[in-house]
Amino acid sequence: MTMDEADESLLEALLAGEHRALARVISKIENRSPGYRDLVSELYAHTGNADVIGITGSPGAGKSTLVDKLAEAYRERGETVGVIAIDPSSPFTGGAVLGDRIRMASTVGDMDVFVRSMSARGTLGGLSTATADAVKAMDAFGKDKIIIETVGAGQNEIDIVRTADTVAVLVPPGSGDDIQTLKAGILEIADVFVVNKADREGADRTVQELREMVHLGEESGLAGSAGHHGVDAMDGDDSSWGDADESDAEDDWTPPIVETVATKGTGVDTFIDELANHRTYLVDSGTHAEKVRQRYAEEIRTLLREDVHALLEDELADSGGIDELAEAVRQGETDPYSIATDVLAPVEACVENLAADADDSSAE
Repeated sequence: MTMDEADESLLEALLAGEHRALARVISKIENRSPGYRDLVSELYAHTGNADVIGITGSPGAGKSTLVDKLAEAYRERGETVGVIAIDPSSPFTGGAVLGDRIRMASTVGDMDVFVRSMSARGTLGGLSTATADAVKAMDAFGKDKIIIETVGAGQNEIDIVRTADTVAVLVPPGSGDDIQTLKAGILEIADVFVVNKADREGADRTVQELREMVHLGEESGLAGSAGHHGVDAMDGDDSSWGDADESDAEDDWTPPIVETVATKGTGVDTFIDELANHRTYLVDSGTHAEKVRQRYAEEIRTLLREDVHALLEDELADSGGIDELAEAVRQGETDPYSIATDVLAPVEACVENLAADADDSSAE
């Protein structure tokens, strides 16, 4: 990988701790500007030190307020913070709708809390590849804690698991429907449950329902090993989740339930303690290294899908374009399967040649 002088200077400025450079790098990543891949490639050598925390939950659960207080508390402990807020995509520009993040007020003016809004861009789970790359930029910059706040779109939020080390799921009090949603799929991604707005009526009942759900999940295999804790949990494509070995060390982790009142800062210290406990558990059990490996495996799959898709688009263009091919199908001259076979033929031939060359090299 080679970078031009401008990108080399940008990388040097980021590594030197210049926030303006960090902002420019993330913009370059999000816009997929020319040269961004070379830049991200250089970031990898400087990553691996940050603690990445995912905050998700239903709309109205108070995620932004809690993230604000969480960042403030970390700063009081002397740690630097990066916040990536995944916002709904604008149907007009593709940009983040809530880009000003006006609800994150406590840390305004503190340059050691870097807040960046990013558009979900319609990606399943609200997390685009650009988000994972932005995390690397903040990690390389030297942020101690990186917090990802998601859109809160429901079950598809499982995608956050591939980016965060620890995932907290927020649940508003007195919301039986939200508990049912959790049962439908969010349970397995939660490392910590947070009942925010715990001073409201129904909070106690919500806590009890969560405890029962976690207990039933442990008995049925939905919690712990069947979630993202297991070593095989993130294998496969976007739509499949593997089954982890029941003997995996992380089976012993039971998601704690924390009560908070984010607007008052109540319970935030307890929340931070539980996040730290999970981080310690990941490291001590050896699961953290496995999660990182699985994360990189998924990144490789994603990049390969993107690149192969681009190659196939070029092949389609060389074949007359998708519209012309579709018209040929309409007129009965061919069929989609035959077209797919023809378009893939040169790609398959190229892959076979590369494999043969690799075999020849290893044999020498």
